[in-house]
Amino acid sequence: MPKNAPAITELKSLLGNRLSTAESVLNLHGENEAYFDVMPPDAVAFPNNTSEVSEIMKICHAHGCPVVPWGIGTSLEGHALPIRGGVTIDMINMKKVLDIADEDLYAVVQPGITREELNTELRATGLFFPVDPGANASIGGMSATSASGTTTVKYGKMSDNVMALEVVLADGRIIRTGSRAKKSSAGYDLTRLFVGSEGTLGIITEITLKLHGQPEAISAAVCEFPDTASAVNSVIMAVQMGLPMARMEYVDPISIKALNAYSKLTMTETHHLFMEFHGTEATVAETAERMKDITTTMGGGGFQYATKAEDRTKLWHARHNAYFAMKAQKPGADGISTDVCVPISKLAQAMDDTIADVESNGWQAPIVGHVGDGNYHVLFLFDRDNKDDLDLAKSLTSRMNMRALELGGTVTGEHGIGIGKMKYLKAEHGEAVNLMADMKTALDPTGIMNPGKIVSLN
Repeated sequence: MPKNAPAITELKSLLGNRLSTAESVLNLHGENEAYFDVMPPDAVAFPNNTSEVSEIMKICHAHGCPVVPWGIGTSLEGHALPIRGGVTIDMINMKKVLDIADEDLYAVVQPGITREELNTELRATGLFFPVDPGANASIGGMSATSASGTTTVKYGKMSDNVMALEVVLADGRIIRTGSRAKKSSAGYDLTRLFVGSEGTLGIITEITLKLHGQPEAISAAVCEFPDTASAVNSVIMAVQMGLPMARMEYVDPISIKALNAYSKLTMTETHHLFMEFHGTEATVAETAERMKDITTTMGGGGFQYATKAEDRTKLWHARHNAYFAMKAQKPGADGISTDVCVPISKLAQAMDDTIADVESNGWQAPIVGHVGDGNYHVLFLFDRDNKDDLDLAKSLTSRMNMRALELGGTVTGEHGIGIGKMKYLKAEHGEAVNLMADMKTALDPTGIMNPGKIVSLN
């Protein structure tokens, strides 16, 4: 009898046809957006509520059956792959908006709702949820990975926007963390412990989110630069001057070429900044003018300013599709999409050193970045059937990670650890990794919660 069969038999009695062992369903939940092989679970559970999640965990805990939570599956480091089999818990049936508090600027949601679905629900309120990782990810998945993205420079990442959680622990206990108050100094900050824990400590079943008012005016701008340094120095000056930027995105010439082809744009194939400004009509116009002055001083040119919604949408749609645009330049290739984050003063050096390393090996690798945060992404495209290609991509990734640490940064600004970056965690955190393992053991003594991610107990 397969190891996890007793747990699956009990779960079938609990969930009926909402526990699937169909091959197509298993394979879907074994896929990933990265280069890892398909790793299907033994079964997929589709709970309808927190109580059912709790019962699932009690059964799996009793049988030592691994459990992996699943949102949409858009993570890039293999976070949701069931590398040791077991049961994947798909939260697709738990996607309600439970409460919207207009006056207090928060919403309570279930984990399966996506960020776009939530913002559609919020339209009539004049409020919105700002965290934008690009993909239409689930709020539960975004919380579990502490997602961020293009708007982080103004609105912060998930850990800044999650006020409270409901979590089911490994043994089925249900706990609540945080509150609906704006601040608290009551005990340990368990909310931030679970945000970013990648499903290794518990299953998030309810999230209280901070909301923001829709800005009166939004505008976007694009500017060209002769090199990386001039673009990044423009960002540094804008940050130091306190300009209220909502988005500050760097896009390199290789990426611009890909975006032109994929999104039918006609931009010059050089270094660019994509920017967005939120505020009143007056402040948005003033910010754009001040940013234009900064970019001109730093050697930029071709500053274009757009206020029409359709122009902004086209620009950011192209930026969000950068990953697919780049892959389309090399059909059939696999990719390692990796990110690091460094102090902003070191950003140009980090990117230029990465570019030099890539080119010295005869490759090209597109770079984009949320440069207002010091965060940049590189996509290494390779032929999966060519071992030398894969080895070089991994080697370039490794050197990029270590370079970030040498500059006082981190091996990931937003992608998270998952499978791909576990080996760098010790280099970044040292002895603190052992403390993380102790915390994991305390909350998940049998090691069933998304095993083999972040820290390994065996």
